[in-house]
Amino acid sequence: MAIKSTREAAVAAIMERAAVDPSVAVVSPDAVLAGRLVPFKEAYPDRLFEVGIAEQCAVDVAAGLATTGMTPVVVGYAGFITMRACEMIRTFIAYPGLNVKLIGLNGGMLGGEREGVTHQFHEDVGIMRAMPGVAVLTPADAGQARAAAAAMFDVAGPVYLRLGSGREPEVFPDGTPYAYGKIREVKRYGDDVAIFASGFIMDRAIAALEALHAKGVEATLVDVSTVKPLDSAGVAEVLRRTGCAVAVEDHNYYGGLSSAICEAACHYHPCRVVRLGLRDAYPRSGVAAALLDAYGLGVDDIVRGAEQAMS
Repeated sequence: MAIKSTREAAVAAIMERAAVDPSVAVVSPDAVLAGRLVPFKEAYPDRLFEVGIAEQCAVDVAAGLATTGMTPVVVGYAGFITMRACEMIRTFIAYPGLNVKLIGLNGGMLGGEREGVTHQFHEDVGIMRAMPGVAVLTPADAGQARAAAAAMFDVAGPVYLRLGSGREPEVFPDGTPYAYGKIREVKRYGDDVAIFASGFIMDRAIAALEALHAKGVEATLVDVSTVKPLDSAGVAEVLRRTGCAVAVEDHNYYGGLSSAICEAACHYHPCRVVRLGLRDAYPRSGVAAALLDAYGLGVDDIVRGAEQAMS
């Protein structure tokens, strides 16, 4: 399976938009290298604002730029943006509904082998889901990250886009459709159980779907690339067909995708939903594949979760 960078893909989309929209700017809290922003800096040096290691300042600068009609994009590590600058996002961006886009790097365990536990983040989706008026996007690979980054500019108001380490498996072919605010059925063998997956463990969800098929379990795999606003109608329709589901995410299972799926199930079609994610734990650092296996996000774990949902 090919490995491609979601960071480079998102920057490519930002540069495409900047070429036709002079309002697009980037604010960097010492993230030019980490965010793969060198091409943007070289092409638009007057539209890249480097504030140093100061995420709160970066968010405030972005808010100020937005009040002048600019469309600023803050690029930095996911946890440092959503936690260190949480109050600034709430008060100066979300509360007034300013048109600021936030890109968080190193979401999940994929960054654990390179930068350690302080730089792998599992709370960011839950934090931003709780922020009124902020959309939350969790694309599955580089192609979807590029599409999501392009789509976020057409969303009025603040958007949070979660990216990974820059070394994500490519799971969908080029040209795969992307629709903001909608779920997408990746593959449907049948309606025995639904697998809802979000983010950069989609390759494992796909492998689990095939493993279930080999065992005679005909499942449906659903990509939830917009966690907020959730496509509740789409989720409910899948749950009506299957009657049970497993939700898989590289995130603390409080507040993230699985919480969103359970909320939709409670409102629209009560049924059994098995949740797979970090069970209120801080993972250790290490090789990403080994970490995912160690913390219950392996292919076999997803298969067992689907079987448990059906039992």
